[in-house]
Amino acid sequence: MAKITFDNRNNKFYQSLKASVDEYFEAKQVKKTGDWRLFSKTIILFTSAIVIYGCLMLFKIKAFPAIVLAAVLGYIFACIGFAVMHDANHGSYSPNTKFNDFLGLSINALGASAFFWKQKHNIIHHTYTNVDGIDDDIAKAPVIRHCDTQKWVPAHKVQHLYLPLVYGLSTIFWIYIMDFTKYFTRRIYTTEAWKMNLKNHIIFWATKVWYVVMYIIIPVHVWGWGAWAIGYLTMNAVMGLTLSLVFQLAHVVEGTEFESVPIDETKHLETAWAEHQLKTTSNFAMGNKFISWCVGGLNYQIEHHLFPRVSHVHYPAISKIVMEKCKEYNLPYNYYVTMSEAVASHFRVMKMLGKGPTPVVVQAKAA
Repeated sequence: MAKITFDNRNNKFYQSLKASVDEYFEAKQVKKTGDWRLFSKTIILFTSAIVIYGCLMLFKIKAFPAIVLAAVLGYIFACIGFAVMHDANHGSYSPNTKFNDFLGLSINALGASAFFWKQKHNIIHHTYTNVDGIDDDIAKAPVIRHCDTQKWVPAHKVQHLYLPLVYGLSTIFWIYIMDFTKYFTRRIYTTEAWKMNLKNHIIFWATKVWYVVMYIIIPVHVWGWGAWAIGYLTMNAVMGLTLSLVFQLAHVVEGTEFESVPIDETKHLETAWAEHQLKTTSNFAMGNKFISWCVGGLNYQIEHHLFPRVSHVHYPAISKIVMEKCKEYNLPYNYYVTMSEAVASHFRVMKMLGKGPTPVVVQAKAA
């Protein structure tokens, strides 16, 4: 597929915004990458995951406490993905590229592939956010209808009811189906994937073997098939639901816009890239420090999409700059005050999209 191009001739907003953000870091004399706040979070999350997994494998624990621990483990895995893996694979965790690559493999420790994630997320999603036909995060599927340009089927009438089930199973689909689909087809949705070298192939298969050993063979040996299945599904349900909701609240809520691939030969969108990010992205719970800590600052998705190479620990500070610039240039700054409001908005949008192939009219919330 030909690449979509943006109209960046009038790019004064982003130029002015970038200059102001650069000035902020220079004035504060701090790096744009992570600091002690991110490092301490990494230690807490990694230690918690190792301790909980070790307790489940080494000690005799009754059924209910074991299920609770499996649920907590799934939540911690999601937090590792948000707070550590995400920054590392964006190159914003540390100035050291090799250290970023190493910590980026934390997604491999959870069974997925950093190699494909960097392409799917960093390049495709961050460039073509909410562009139906390219953005893999809103890929056409018979189960979920993300935008009004996608085909409608009768099952979508109740998609808002079965979404939690789909989200809860998403990590299982990711690890067992989507990764292998990308590997064997050499495509990420409609985009050709990078060519894999020997090292990439070895890491991919080593990741899958590691996953089977650590999350299936050892737990089944310790707990037996029945107990393992309950714990495994519980862990994935919590992890999948947490991951899916946070990412969906960033782009599929009232106020965000969608584009479809232009059918003409120009493949051109009549908007600048930065403005496209503003129109297709939303923040939530910006004043909630606990949520910000857990989701790795991804409740500041606008700042993340405009500055993906800046660590999430800096997003609360630079959000004030972004909001001021949006007001100055009369551009939208979509946000929800609480996470519950964003969740409710997401399900309203999905319910409306399930009614039929009529356009969904939503209004943005401006700061």
